[in-house]
Amino acid sequence: MSWISVCGIDDVSEDEPKAVEINDKKIGVFVIDENYFAIENVCPHAFALLTEGFIEDQTVECPLHEAIFDIQTGQLKSGPGCRDLCTYPVRVEDQQIQIQL
Repeated sequence: MSWISVCGIDDVSEDEPKAVEINDKKIGVFVIDENYFAIENVCPHAFALLTEGFIEDQTVECPLHEAIFDIQTGQLKSGPGCRDLCTYPVRVEDQQIQIQL
């Protein structure tokens, strides 16, 4: 498994996550209390980018059908999300956010 740089730490804020695509995988990069998380960015219920959703505390709500997911674990908390999201290991090296696939 390799680490891939996806963006700088200044490209992500608690109010504005970053959408990236790596090897045809759509991934959302989020920050909570200065900790970075990478989760599957497409809601499994219907195609909607979670990085365009509503962020509150450590959850993101799908902008289309109100499925709510835990950003840290990918766990479906409520709504029609159908399943938990895939999560990816994250690290910061030289001000760059890296994801392991």
